[in-house]
Amino acid sequence: MYPDLPKSYKGVYPFRLGTTSFIYPDNYIPNVKMLGPYIDEIELLFLESGAKESLPSKHEIDELSRLSREFEITYNVHLPVDIFMGDNNFLTRNYAVETVKKVMDLCEPLAPSTYTLHLSIDEKTAKTGCLDEWQKLLYKGMEKLISAGIKSEAVSIENLNYSIDWVERIIDDFNLSVCIDIGHLILYGFDLETVFNKYLDKTTIIHLHGVENGRDHISLDRISEDFIPPLMGILKRFTGVVSLEVFSYNHLDLSLKFLEKCWQREMGKMGSLPIHKGYELP
Repeated sequence: MYPDLPKSYKGVYPFRLGTTSFIYPDNYIPNVKMLGPYIDEIELLFLESGAKESLPSKHEIDELSRLSREFEITYNVHLPVDIFMGDNNFLTRNYAVETVKKVMDLCEPLAPSTYTLHLSIDEKTAKTGCLDEWQKLLYKGMEKLISAGIKSEAVSIENLNYSIDWVERIIDDFNLSVCIDIGHLILYGFDLETVFNKYLDKTTIIHLHGVENGRDHISLDRISEDFIPPLMGILKRFTGVVSLEVFSYNHLDLSLKFLEKCWQREMGKMGSLPIHKGYELP
């Protein structure tokens, strides 16, 4: 038996609060059943493209659709991270396009709020800053994807270990959306407010997680206090999806409590959100 979350956070914030489908050591459906009563949206993680079991079956998609109605939740989808839209090998790029199309077709009945995509870069290109060829190949890959019938605004490009400005033209030219990963911005030394202000109008989802000693995707309470004011400033202006991108019950529980504490402190209304027994604000 898995532990329940202590309380519900449905409809509490001006944004839709979510987390990943990897909170409990089980498959998609058990995670959704456990999390559905407590949050607004679930990020379905499809991180591997090659393994057949990494994607849900048609039957599981039907069940996920039923659960969304039962719990009044929505989904977003994280596309596989082992595909490379800007690879110099045509077959690799083509495989990336085919994989994205396959996942989006499979998940269409779930009406996801967004499909998050990594535009990964190889270490050598990132270090040298010789971006022209990589950007041209990304452009070709995206052209092929859009020509396959994909709705461009349904795809959100996530910031990774390089400046998201490196793919700004691709985002603009193809009318793509943006996923701002706050943890990645902190980890790689980018300014939170500068990135958010620039891409606010295109941002459909924020990934939120803790960062400490070079580690990310840990509980939110591990981020430095210095980042709390800009983070709260961002969240106050955002009405999309905020996904606590952690991968265990303990990290999620701590993140939910920490976010609630920071939000109440920011709002200056100690009674604005219900506080579960045993949890006290400073």
